[in-house]
Amino acid sequence: MEIEFGLMEQKCYLFTSDRLGFRNWVEGDVSEMDKISGDQEVMRYFPAAKTLKETEDFIFRMQQEFLNKGFCYFAVDRLDTSELVGFIGICSQTYEASFNPSVDIGWRLGQKHWGKGFATEGAVCCLRYAFDELSLDRIVSVAPKANLSSVKVMQKIGMKELISFRHPLLEDYPALVECVCYEIRR
Repeated sequence: MEIEFGLMEQKCYLFTSDRLGFRNWVEGDVSEMDKISGDQEVMRYFPAAKTLKETEDFIFRMQQEFLNKGFCYFAVDRLDTSELVGFIGICSQTYEASFNPSVDIGWRLGQKHWGKGFATEGAVCCLRYAFDELSLDRIVSVAPKANLSSVKVMQKIGMKELISFRHPLLEDYPALVECVCYEIRR
């Protein structure tokens, strides 16, 4: 089933935290998310910054995930400015790992939104949604060991280290391949 971006132009929040609104993606998000995912510093713990096409594909994939499962890596706005912060949310993962298939919690925020507690606030809100509204039993989160900021968020939201592993999708990237998986259960 294909989705037309134009059918999803209205920004309706599925849920909110004190400062953030969580929603499905709309066409107008492409250019802002492209700036975030195209930023070398934001993408420091990924193989490369994303192209415009990769960002469009990501947003389409998240729209599909939301329609099929009721969740995705949500588009997240600041409630006070309506500005897109980036994404925070949950997404199904099936790559080869002992903890998969799983539902992963993740975040990617524009640099100007770093250091404000948005990732932690948003992740707590997404966990509440996952456990209370979707009745999921377990959420994991994965990051390269070098990504201390993301690991710190995982710890702040109550996740516990499950396993260290070599990420099969990062084998060609020696600085990123050693990863950690944290989990939290309802």
